[in-house]
Amino acid sequence: MDKDFEFTHLSSNGSARMVDVSGKSITHRTAKAESWVLAGVDIISRLREHGSLTKGNVIETARIAGIMAAKRTSELIPMCHPLAIDSVEIEMELLTDRIRIESFISCDGRTGVEMEAMTAVSVAALTIYDMIKSAGKGIELGPVRLLEKTGGKSGHWKREEV
Repeated sequence: MDKDFEFTHLSSNGSARMVDVSGKSITHRTAKAESWVLAGVDIISRLREHGSLTKGNVIETARIAGIMAAKRTSELIPMCHPLAIDSVEIEMELLTDRIRIESFISCDGRTGVEMEAMTAVSVAALTIYDMIKSAGKGIELGPVRLLEKTGGKSGHWKREEV
C-alpha cells in the first residue's frame, strides 16, 4: 500500500465524511461485479427444469432485486453519492451446483459505480437465497467482487485472474 494513502471518507480529525466530488470532471463510468450462489446440484437441476420454486421465478425476481438495489445503493451505503444511473444489466448463469451473477452498471458522473455493481450482485444473491432456502439450508453466497471499472481519474482497471 502506498505510504501516502489516505482514507477519503475520514476528515483530518478522523470524523466520517462524504467526499466532495464537485471539482471532479463528469466522465462515462462503468463497473462490472460478480457474486455466486452455491446451491447444490439438486436445487440447480430443479431451477433449470422448472425455472421456479414455490416462491416464483427465482432468476427474474433476483434480476429485478439487483436492478432495484443498484438504484438505491446510496440509501444503503452511508457515504455513497446518489447517482443518475444510465444502465443496469444483471446476467445469471446456472452452472452444475451454483449460480453465477454478474452486473454491469454505467453512468455519466463525477464518481464511479463500483458500489452499485457490487450491491446489485449482493442483493440478487440474497434474493436467490430467500427464494430457494426452503429447498436446502446449506446454501452459500459469495464471493462478491469487482471485476472491472472504467472512467474517472484512475481510468480502466480489470481484475487479473489467478
